Amino acid sequence: MLENVRLGFIGGGNMGEALVKGLVATGKVPAERMEVYDVSVARMDHLEKTYGIGRASAIGPLCESCGVILLAVKPQNMAEVLAELRSRVDHRPLLISIAAGVPIATLAKDLPGDVPVVRVMPNTPALVLQGASALARGASVSDGHMELALALFGAVGKAVEVDEKLMDAVTGLSGSGPAYVLLFLESLVDGGVLMGLPRPVARDLAVQTLLGTARMLEETGHHPAQLKDMITSPGGTTVHGLRVLENRGLRGACMEAVEAAAERSAALGGK
Repeated sequence: MLENVRLGFIGGGNMGEALVKGLVATGKVPAERMEVYDVSVARMDHLEKTYGIGRASAIGPLCESCGVILLAVKPQNMAEVLAELRSRVDHRPLLISIAAGVPIATLAKDLPGDVPVVRVMPNTPALVLQGASALARGASVSDGHMELALALFGAVGKAVEVDEKLMDAVTGLSGSGPAYVLLFLESLVDGGVLMGLPRPVARDLAVQTLLGTARMLEETGHHPAQLKDMITSPGGTTVHGLRVLENRGLRGACMEAVEAAAERSAALGGK
């Protein structure tokens, strides 16, 4: 699927670097078939020295030499980038945007009508190759284009296709979700400290509990409730702890957090 793909990055920030790292580490796209352009010379220096990828002198030459172009710039800079792209996409490269809140219609409106555009909402665990990315296709995106885009983001974690109308929900769940998980994890650590554990010990135990539980869920394929019931003995310690969480509304609070973040995402996108 990724054989002979030449991949260009416009923007070499953290998320762009995560993708470069994943592609090089997995061998899906070798460094010699990737290049980057960034307004920061220091970022291009870093990516070149760390991963061995090429660097472009400007957006135009990068666009003309690459069949897939990843737009990894801030939303407020997207209009300027698209203006430079407009006359450089006669070869109809696949454009992939990770700019938060920028809909496909905005990306495509000033480009030739048949340029394929994919919008992606990744999340920060992609930085350690454990990301969750949701991809939505534009009107000119073929199944082959989509398979290619999914393969690229599969290099930094799990990648799924969704309808673009669900992107705000994705933002509320997996986009913002790492912050919810970190807050819960911090609370577990503080609970351990409250009960007398040294903070480094409490941190190690809490982090491994989270990692192990996630892996157990992934490998068994069970519903979370099923695994929870397996852990919860009649009259035991766990059910007493669960009763407190249910009484304090943890389940409802998590659902409302996803809802609030999704609604804010929609508002930022002008919906």
